[in-house]
Amino acid sequence: MSSLLPADGAQTQVPIPADFVREVEPLLGTPATEALLRALEGPSPVSVRLNERKTAPIAGEKIGWCESGRYLDSRPQYTLDPLWHAGCFYAQEASSMFIEQAFRAIDIAPRRILDLCAAPGGKSTHWRALLPPDCLLVANEPVKLRANILNENLAKWGWPNVVVSQNFPHDFAPLTHCFDLIAADVPCSGEGMFRKDPGARTDWSLQKVEECAALQYRIVADVWNCLVPGGYLIYSTCTYNRAENEDNVVKICERLGAEMVPVATLPEWEIDGDTTGRNLPVYHFFPHHSRGEGFFLALLRKNKSDEKTQPARAKKNKCKPSIERGFKLAQYIADNQQYDCVRINQNFLVAQHKLHTEFIGMLAQTLHLLTSGICLFEEKNKKLIPQTDLALSTLLQPDAFPSINLSLTDALRYLRHEALVLDNAPRGYVLACFDGHPIGFLNNIGSRANNLYPKEWRIRNL
Repeated sequence: MSSLLPADGAQTQVPIPADFVREVEPLLGTPATEALLRALEGPSPVSVRLNERKTAPIAGEKIGWCESGRYLDSRPQYTLDPLWHAGCFYAQEASSMFIEQAFRAIDIAPRRILDLCAAPGGKSTHWRALLPPDCLLVANEPVKLRANILNENLAKWGWPNVVVSQNFPHDFAPLTHCFDLIAADVPCSGEGMFRKDPGARTDWSLQKVEECAALQYRIVADVWNCLVPGGYLIYSTCTYNRAENEDNVVKICERLGAEMVPVATLPEWEIDGDTTGRNLPVYHFFPHHSRGEGFFLALLRKNKSDEKTQPARAKKNKCKPSIERGFKLAQYIADNQQYDCVRINQNFLVAQHKLHTEFIGMLAQTLHLLTSGICLFEEKNKKLIPQTDLALSTLLQPDAFPSINLSLTDALRYLRHEALVLDNAPRGYVLACFDGHPIGFLNNIGSRANNLYPKEWRIRNL
């Protein structure tokens, strides 16, 4: 028996599974495995990623592989910080920010990207910040509760040209050759969560590894035809084993038709490579080396063998958007000449980029969409009610609404969905801000200001 296995009567409340130790030791060798096990019993680094369009007074050590990533000295209580709710920063694990370097290795300017397994939204908000401004991000999550969280986090991030969908990978099959880049952060056995989540140790098993590896390949295979010939797939997991990582990447290349593409790294980042001895251009984050949790990434380029296959096209009339041509979009959003105001579900007015309006219509015929642009207003009884998406959008015109800067106490009351009393504020719709950053709308009726913050977003732990 390996000396690295947990001893009987160990003090650790949830020990690292013995089968995991047996599996990882041949990959790393005994000294490195010992170092990994020690690291997994230590504290996790704390990291955030700043929203470059919403400044926040956050100081910290810069994360080498991510321009906007920062390590923090301690873990803040994010729920009590209105700037977190305003989307000024996102609490994200540092290793997963490595997708930034993968994106820099891509030699095309993507028009559309699919983030296939996107909840809760850390990588999606990062993708939106990395992509060209007029590129469309489709962020997808099949589980309803998680999809709603994804939708909330992207709305708070506030960048335009985002669609949020709630679908299983096979639902995308009709969308042949529609995406230049697909990010597949596939569900995994969770070995990279052993340090942060004791439940991940309890849930792990060799059987789960085997089941996850099969599911991961199936997920990629389901959407492979959605990727344009010569397009890119970024495959990632938060686990260490070969079955879910190198073996799946090799299988994708051999069976579906792709090649692995190197990603530039720096020695000081201490990122590990291939564990198979074949010198594959793949990237492992082991917490005894790099400052982060477990993460694996491979960048793949699809072969051009199916270039003759016809891409999916919008059906005439069926996908024709209902454009509100008389709506004064310039009053509410910047760069308004690039956007259409589209009526969705009869009573919602949404801003969609002109380049993507028809394509979004095609998506709506194929997928279940939660959002499809910047939701501006809901029309009720011929009255337009401004939506929180508009308040949080980085395209909001600064003078579109009167605004009031709330104290910390009142901002937290607002985020609890309480009514407020506003002194010296005009009646009607008012933009609620904290430290100059919008967090939502109030309807000031004089004696009180009704709270328009989404009830499902309200904070409950105060």
